Amino acid sequence: MKTVCVIGGSRYFGRELVLNLRDAGVGVTVVNRGSVAPPPGVEHLVTDRADLAGVLGSRTFDVVVDQVCYTPADAEAAVDAFTNRTGRYVMTSTIEVYEHLRAKAPLPETAVDPHVAAPEGYGEGKRQAEAVFAARAPFDFVSVRSGHVLGGDDFTGRLAHYLDRVREGRPVVVHQENHPSSFIHHREIAEFLGWAAFADFTGPVNACSHGELTVYDLCAHIPGEPLFVVGEDVSPYAFGHYYGMDNARATELGFSFSHTKNWLPEVIGA
Repeated sequence: MKTVCVIGGSRYFGRELVLNLRDAGVGVTVVNRGSVAPPPGVEHLVTDRADLAGVLGSRTFDVVVDQVCYTPADAEAAVDAFTNRTGRYVMTSTIEVYEHLRAKAPLPETAVDPHVAAPEGYGEGKRQAEAVFAARAPFDFVSVRSGHVLGGDDFTGRLAHYLDRVREGRPVVVHQENHPSSFIHHREIAEFLGWAAFADFTGPVNACSHGELTVYDLCAHIPGEPLFVVGEDVSPYAFGHYYGMDNARATELGFSFSHTKNWLPEVIGA
């Protein structure tokens, strides 16, 4: 039996990933702080990242999928804990590693040099974590740069922001000019992570559905008449510059992405 350790995995597409792996006959161990019980048939270890090695005991895994690696310190702790415990490590990264770039065409993985610093923020923390693994990891390493995730039990409230405002006739704050970005369905990113876990490539890979979306595209599917106003406190998916990813590498490696038009109506209606 193949074995996978999922760090995090208590909610949203991380839980979907755990269920997919379990149902495929994989032996799954979930490691998190214990705020949410894992699904039946899954081993559960409760700890924080500072004591990963202590809770793992003598366990080894074919693959680790890390859903909650946000900083270089997180990555350092993971390298120390999983050296000689796994041969493959998949980190869930983010489209936001590209946030500081300005481009007119979809960005490939090579657009970000993991060794060159960028402005501080969530995306920069992820980039620095990727750099630690790339420099130190004695196991195969993959960073999955996920597009903005839509659908499912989205605890972030970003899509709900639009649903509530359009339905209630409240204004949606946008930029003077608004640009498209890349998105992915919550079930698709869970499927992608499971696929990447047992593939044989390494390095960064972009994961996004075909078909970029603007804030206007999102709101067009919500019942009601959106009221857009220009302001500084812009809504979550209003982007002041182009912000799309190129998913050609993953496609060439064998993953078949959906198109946003095929699932966006379902997500909006959820």
